[in-house]
Amino acid sequence: MPLPNPAATAPYATRAETSRGRLHKEEESATRTDFQRDRDRIIHSGAFRRLKYKTQVFVYHEGDNYRTRLSHSLEVAQIARSIARVLGLDEDLAETLALAHDLGHTPFGHAGETALDDCMAPYGGFDHNAQTLRIVTKLEHRYIAFDGLNLTWETLEGLVKHNGPLLAGGRTMDDLPRALAEYAEVQDLELSTFAGPEAQVAALSDDIAYNNHDIDDGLRAGLFTIDDLMALPHVGDIFRGVIDKYPGVETARIIHEAIRRLIGSMIGDVIAETRRRIDAERPETAADVRALGRPLVAFSREMNDHNAVLKEFLFTRMYRHYRVNRSMSKAKRIVRDLFELLHREPELLSPEWQQGCDGPEGFKTARRVCDFIAGMTDKFAIEEHRKLFDLDDPRS
Repeated sequence: MPLPNPAATAPYATRAETSRGRLHKEEESATRTDFQRDRDRIIHSGAFRRLKYKTQVFVYHEGDNYRTRLSHSLEVAQIARSIARVLGLDEDLAETLALAHDLGHTPFGHAGETALDDCMAPYGGFDHNAQTLRIVTKLEHRYIAFDGLNLTWETLEGLVKHNGPLLAGGRTMDDLPRALAEYAEVQDLELSTFAGPEAQVAALSDDIAYNNHDIDDGLRAGLFTIDDLMALPHVGDIFRGVIDKYPGVETARIIHEAIRRLIGSMIGDVIAETRRRIDAERPETAADVRALGRPLVAFSREMNDHNAVLKEFLFTRMYRHYRVNRSMSKAKRIVRDLFELLHREPELLSPEWQQGCDGPEGFKTARRVCDFIAGMTDKFAIEEHRKLFDLDDPRS
């Protein structure tokens, strides 16, 4: 009998003891719930370790103080556990989804994903959520009895649907990334419904962490100043309140205190809005949450408006800053160069990665090369590019 999680007190929480189970049957653990085992498998995976050298905005060598995919995932997990605990949800499942949500990202953040998606356009495209599913169901080779990590249905569902239904608004299987459509033939993840409440918590925790650490990193990098933030609703008020209360305090402490307050205010807003929706909808099970026509876990309308202004500011002043543009332009060229060369000459791949290829410029070769590049860290991609394209580099 699977272990229950007594901390999941809400009637609409996802229940570890009633999990729909794993695709490949395994003996139950005597010491951990199914979702705790999922979390541990994520932490011990190679893909999770590689997040240490995968960045979001800044390439790894640009400074040690900027967030990586790994540090970001840990921050998301901390926020997700906090929200899940207050709402009486399964903290372990929320943490698992937070830790795993970025596994499928390419090197060099969204620039790398854009470049790889362009390269893969004739072969089904590339999507980082679909790649996450591919990693945890196929590409991780750790267990003798199966490929992937053999995670529970609830974890897989949350990974692919944390941003909402995939078959909504007239979308069909033909509109989905290839990896998702292929897996749907193996296991039904109910792609037309919302995910469970823990996945919804993980999704908003990602937004909270992402927005706030981008403010922090952008200030540290000198892409904008605290004065630039003062005109933003909510963000400006928070910074102004800290400066007024602590005049003369060093800038680094001002930034930390303001970010801390911003995160706390956003968490409080999610909890308050979600409780309002719980009172209105009265869900009795996690299945009821999935069947609602809107998310149960959400920001208030006012906070959504504030976040929209903040995201527009970050897009203009940070993601499109000329220094970031230059770095990301180089990153795209590295990804495109690697894909085009390895797709044309798959014999340059290691024997392990040559397995499953179907010759130069083949469809299966494209998929293998895509998996190979998507799994690279920033550091490894730069080194591989140097080895393959620098004629003066003696390494091969």
